[in-house]
Amino acid sequence: MVSTASRKMIKQPNPRNQRKFDLRGMLRNTEMLAALSSGALTLIAWSVGPWSDILSVLIYVIAYTLGGWVKAKEGVQTLIQEHDLDVNLLMIAAAMGAATIGYWNEGALLIFIFALSGALESYTMERSKKDISSLMALKPETAILIENGTMTEVPIGQLQVGDLFLVKPGELISADGQIQRGYSAINQASITGEAHPVDKTTGDEVFAGTLNGEGVLYVEVTKTAEDTVFAKIIRLVEEAESEVPDSQRFIKRFESIYARIVVLVTVVVIGLAPLVLGWTWGNSFYKAMVFLVVASPCALVSSIMPAMLSAISNRARRGILFKGGAHVENMALTSVVAFDKTGTLTMGTPQVTDFIACDGYDRHELLSICASVEQLSEHPLAKAILRRAEEEGVTLKLADSAQALTGWGIEAEVEGKKWRIGKSNIMDGSSMQSEWVDHRNRLMSEGKTVSVIMDEDRIVGMVALKDLIRPQAVRAVKSLQALGIRVAMLTGDHIDTARVIGEQMGVDDIYADLLPEDKVNHVKQMREKYGHVVMVGDGINDAPALATATVGIGMGMNGSGTALEVADVVLMNDNIEEIASTITLARRAQRIIKQNIVFAISVILLLITSNFVTNIPLPFGVIGHEGSTILVILNGLRLLR
Repeated sequence: MVSTASRKMIKQPNPRNQRKFDLRGMLRNTEMLAALSSGALTLIAWSVGPWSDILSVLIYVIAYTLGGWVKAKEGVQTLIQEHDLDVNLLMIAAAMGAATIGYWNEGALLIFIFALSGALESYTMERSKKDISSLMALKPETAILIENGTMTEVPIGQLQVGDLFLVKPGELISADGQIQRGYSAINQASITGEAHPVDKTTGDEVFAGTLNGEGVLYVEVTKTAEDTVFAKIIRLVEEAESEVPDSQRFIKRFESIYARIVVLVTVVVIGLAPLVLGWTWGNSFYKAMVFLVVASPCALVSSIMPAMLSAISNRARRGILFKGGAHVENMALTSVVAFDKTGTLTMGTPQVTDFIACDGYDRHELLSICASVEQLSEHPLAKAILRRAEEEGVTLKLADSAQALTGWGIEAEVEGKKWRIGKSNIMDGSSMQSEWVDHRNRLMSEGKTVSVIMDEDRIVGMVALKDLIRPQAVRAVKSLQALGIRVAMLTGDHIDTARVIGEQMGVDDIYADLLPEDKVNHVKQMREKYGHVVMVGDGINDAPALATATVGIGMGMNGSGTALEVADVVLMNDNIEEIASTITLARRAQRIIKQNIVFAISVILLLITSNFVTNIPLPFGVIGHEGSTILVILNGLRLLR
């Protein structure tokens, strides 16, 4: 947590700098320090061996304890609590077995390299969690509340929507809000991953946990502490840390069965080889210890999670939060990416471009009625109409009996008359005046969304709105298509409007006039036809489709809480252009995992064969086995770049 007094000392993380290899961070890892100390003591013990066997053995014992304590503890806990064997216990047993037949150095070397590989895996997990959740340490605790002309420092939990608070230069912003007065450059790297500060002035939105520049800001709270973007990130981190991919679950089950087989074969070699093959007891025990070392599935167990966590960490630095490794696996299989239109491919802030009133109706009066009805709605189109009414200085009226008409629009009573505002598809298939049909066709051909205004059951006006296409939308679509991925657009808009926008962006498939359940059906159909589908959306109406898709991606900046809860991946900076690079990284992660698994199995089989055919020495077995484990971990760490 961060106090007000210390906030000036805070420096926001730069996403570009975080890509560098963090040697200091690795050396601060306690497991890494224990492993390196164990290695140093092993070297010292080997050096003093020619002069004093007793001193050498004592140092080896310390090296064993220092390097093997954590893994031994984990192995014993698994044995006692889960009544199961794991690779930790196998390695400790192999090291102890080597020591009992006088191979103290080989056993210590085994523990050192095993501890080193475990420390590397631990470092990967720490690095991933740090990249995802380092923002939690930046969470502000207090805010300077302005009330009745006085300033009071209060906990952020006491801030309510509508409160005004002060942000001094160099301080963290305490809550999501809107600037009422002031100008400053805000460092939003903690939320969006943007490397450069963003200029903000009166009317602009700011986020909790971002860093104010040189200006003084007066900010009005728009979201309580538990509803801020910052709070969303914390919830996402908690989900990400608990999610395990299916492949890792399989490996864990396999490890349990395989470990029992290894122990059984080891016992058989020790007990039966002297009787059946005529080996000496010492030779049988030595080969059994080598087998126990080389057959243990350390490299196989480490083939998946370091790579997955590195991929998640890589994306977190770019403002893309995965809720777990399972979604990285699924993302790699993507065949189709389906986008919602409004707020996803477009900016989600439509502007009224045309307002047409029927003969006999005053345009100004009709705009007042229209805005009065729409003030009861949270829909982006409703907000656009309200902005237009405000720009024209229209006075709003009292609206009663408001009711949302699902999938169409809204109705309410104004001055005793029922008014309805909604989609122009009500004109389809009806004997409507050709004038209104001509108006609609003309406006839709320009890529505008058209709504009708109805006095009871008669159309008396028409509103046309146009949403700006996101600057990166066309590039995002082309990048996905370059990967061989099909791109679809799902929208509740009329087919004519959707077609104009879809053609501008170059999408492959356009599905229009959709209700939320229609989007779900289309996602299901695409999954049946093409395979794995990624759905990208931002609204409550997108939530069912997000949940139906193989992977659901929510828009973090302006997305609804429901959409973010359902989504498997969140774009904290709403940069849809990063989807293609994320799929590329997920595919790369899958290739690395397959490389690791094939390599690990090949090394195990080669070493087992060498042990029984060519009598491989224990030191070579240790180096070959543990070296392969370190190599697969380092291979996975490449995804951090």
